[in-house]
Amino acid sequence: MSDDSFIREVEEELRSDRLKSFWSRFGAFIIGAAVLLVVATAATRFYDYYTSSQANASGDRFLIALNLANDGKSDEALAALQELEKDGFGQYPVLARMRAATVLANEGKIDEAVSMFDAVAADSSVPVAIRDIAKLRAGYALVDTADYAEVAKRVEVLSSTESTLRHAAREVMGLSAWRTEKFADAQSLFSDIVNDEQAPAGVTQRARIMLELITASGKVSQG
Repeated sequence: MSDDSFIREVEEELRSDRLKSFWSRFGAFIIGAAVLLVVATAATRFYDYYTSSQANASGDRFLIALNLANDGKSDEALAALQELEKDGFGQYPVLARMRAATVLANEGKIDEAVSMFDAVAADSSVPVAIRDIAKLRAGYALVDTADYAEVAKRVEVLSSTESTLRHAAREVMGLSAWRTEKFADAQSLFSDIVNDEQAPAGVTQRARIMLELITASGKVSQG
């Protein structure tokens, strides 16, 4: 045997001994880590599948309830939405509450609808965006019947320059001010909409019409 061959055999034996020693010390940990990785991957995939299937199921139920409401089957729609509120997945329970309030408002049950919108708006567990929409919907529900103060206390906070809902909030407050003969307030609110370059075209057009009505009424000084 040549010296080179002998040296290689010795090195291979050393490597083998080191590998055996390493494996005897850390093999159990390596196997455990591999098992944990497999389990974690499987659990993640199962969770993704579970959440996706639950969300899809709740989405289907919500769509059925919407179709019932659109078909004028209010009682059936409300029953379906109440069930979804109890056991729906993700944000569907709060969406069911919002839609149920809308159904009640469309039926003329304003007090019940506003109470539900107010409850959503006051629920700190609900995302802020949905809570703000609940405030706005309560304002719209009240615009034809309530005092201006009742509308304003819900939506005025949304009318600031920084709010993405300011155009709608100003419109509902303007309509309430017009109905309750607060013409100067109405003029100011509709002017804010018209002068806001970011206001949607439809909202701006309606605001211009209201400003024309206010001017034609002669109730506000043009000085």
